[in-house]
Amino acid sequence: MFSIADKLINVRQRIKKAEIRAKRAPNSVNLLAVTKTRNAEELYSAMLSGLKSFGENYVNEAVSKQEALQALCSEKEYANLAWHFIGPVQSNKTKVIAQHFDWVQSVDREKVATRLNAQRAPEMPPIKVCIQVNINHEASKSGINIQEVETLCAKIGALPQLELRGLMTIPKASQSEAALRASFLEMQALFETLKQRYPTMDTLSMGMSGDIETAIECGSSMVRVGTAIFGPRPEKIN
Repeated sequence: MFSIADKLINVRQRIKKAEIRAKRAPNSVNLLAVTKTRNAEELYSAMLSGLKSFGENYVNEAVSKQEALQALCSEKEYANLAWHFIGPVQSNKTKVIAQHFDWVQSVDREKVATRLNAQRAPEMPPIKVCIQVNINHEASKSGINIQEVETLCAKIGALPQLELRGLMTIPKASQSEAALRASFLEMQALFETLKQRYPTMDTLSMGMSGDIETAIECGSSMVRVGTAIFGPRPEKIN
């Protein structure tokens, strides 16, 4: 059985090879470990192997896990970690998210942005925000249509406790390689356009365990990887 450290080596090699094939600069793609349903000991093991960014989908599970991981780490080790909220944002959870996360990658409406801004303590640095785009118009997924993105960018850009950093998408799973590539390229084109208008935007978050290479070839600067690092997902923690 391969350890988390072994699997991380493999994932990093995949990223490096994809960067080379796409003629991207070395280390131009950041790795976000998707850690929903994983326990604090697994995160600690990943941290010891060099991971510093963790992505969580469920608020209560995440906060409990953060507390458990903090008990395993030194103060300096924990301070070096970055926490990304990547799940759908419920309005009644924005206060907890604003208190416990450095990034929110799944902002998809003005109400959520406004609440996160108001509930972020003024002494804390602004929350780094990505707008989630529903690139394939799936009713079952969060995110906004491409046509709505620039309006939301302007709203977020005016909020002092938020920092607009980029776009995130989760494309339709059951589509051909050509269709997937087309979805990623559409996101890349939108991102490149918006970067010219919003100088803080530097993150295009797309690509997961099964499509890392395609996402990187289409301009992704952050891949969100869970299964390829930790193995098959266990049942959700209550």
